[in-house]
Amino acid sequence: MFQYLARADDKPWQSGPYAGVELKILHKNAATGGLVVLRKFAAGTHVPAHTHPVANEWAYILSGEWVESEVTYGPGTLFHAPKGERHGPHFAQTEVISLTVFDGPLMVA
Repeated sequence: MFQYLARADDKPWQSGPYAGVELKILHKNAATGGLVVLRKFAAGTHVPAHTHPVANEWAYILSGEWVESEVTYGPGTLFHAPKGERHGPHFAQTEVISLTVFDGPLMVA
């Protein structure tokens, strides 16, 4: 048996750090501030280049089309951004849902 269980349908969507982005927090580590989240990007959402100064980010595309450096990526693509490393800009060509893990607090700079 797993020690923790979360059902996405039981969690609300919350406003994300950018317009057009919503977060569904599946788990928050009380000790580290790390998060496991579903992220939903509305079609046409642009996310500017940014860093996460205190957390590594892993993002796995579940659905939709994501444009990064003029290349379109779809379901099954995994991205990693080390903490403090600038990444983006990103563009959601269609609605995009990703499963994303931050190993520390979600801060954007």
